Amino acid sequence: MKVVAIIACAGKGARARQSQNKIFSKRFGVPVIYETVSKFASVKKIDEIIIIHAEGEDVIIKDILKGIDTPIRYVLGGETRFISVKNALSTLGGDEAVLIHDGARPDVSVLDISACIKTVLSSGTAVLAKRPVDTVMTTDGKDAIFSSSRKDKLLALTPQCFIASNIKNAYAHASEDDGFTDDAGVYTAFIGKCKAVITESDNKKLTYPEDFCQTSATRCGTGFDLHKLDYGRKLVLGGVNISHEKGLVGHSDADVLTHAVMDALLSSASLQDIGYHFSDKDPAYKDADSMVLLEKVIKMLKEKGLKPLYLSAVVMAEKPKLSPYREVITKSLANALSLPVSSVGITFTTLEGIGTVGREEGIASQAFVLVKGE
Repeated sequence: MKVVAIIACAGKGARARQSQNKIFSKRFGVPVIYETVSKFASVKKIDEIIIIHAEGEDVIIKDILKGIDTPIRYVLGGETRFISVKNALSTLGGDEAVLIHDGARPDVSVLDISACIKTVLSSGTAVLAKRPVDTVMTTDGKDAIFSSSRKDKLLALTPQCFIASNIKNAYAHASEDDGFTDDAGVYTAFIGKCKAVITESDNKKLTYPEDFCQTSATRCGTGFDLHKLDYGRKLVLGGVNISHEKGLVGHSDADVLTHAVMDALLSSASLQDIGYHFSDKDPAYKDADSMVLLEKVIKMLKEKGLKPLYLSAVVMAEKPKLSPYREVITKSLANALSLPVSSVGITFTTLEGIGTVGREEGIASQAFVLVKGE
């Protein structure tokens, strides 16, 4: 069965108080619409994506999504979500499995999308939902509370998934005046029950200005590097020259510690590794100072709205003894990352004679970073 994802992106998002459609707002330097669509594009079972857009915005969206390989079709939305979804459904034949998702829910997980596809294909429906943490109250529409409970309550999320013919039939019987706020409501009113797919992951719809605030958002990254030791080379770690009879071999200065830090930072920003950005085939990086390359990586993160928050790294070397250099290496990396020394943790270890490092044939390093939105 063909699987189609419909992404609703035609809303005005007035509550977000953005100067443009909120799907164009950036988190970590990436437009929300790209974050959302790329999640669905990474699921192999999805054959096609339909973007519901506001008038004149399809050109902007096409430019943002030009790197995505999954076939994308564009449908003009209406004044309300109800009309927009109905417009998109009208372009389907009826025998597809359709996933309907809000464009302003970029934090949906690939695992949840896959679980929804599996469920709709086996059960005919699948509605992603979450158990409420807070008690849900029923009122008279004003301030009189009739009941309050969490029992038998779920919070509806998206995607909400159906066989296209069934959800089209439901929409054909529904009216915009019925006040439906999601597709599951339309389906249950005219077709029948929906199958819930329970998630514990955060899949919040970005709605208010504070939802776009990045100051408290953190991301982590990890990096690893290993270089051989040989005579006639300088040994540089964290931008610091180390006294030793051998140095590390590489196209640049082969600073394994700084390379591990660079890869950890790139990983945290979902960028590619240092080999992609600073190829060892490029003569421009021959004998390059890795601390200069680190500056370039930090600029890449800044362009994505990110900055380093904490660094933890370990250097694995049998010789030389590195603990006397701990303070100067820590300060060197802290300065490069614009961090206090207290936010940089550097440790050293041997491998007890085991492997490449243990035989004194090379030195390795592993780094972990936390970064946050600026």
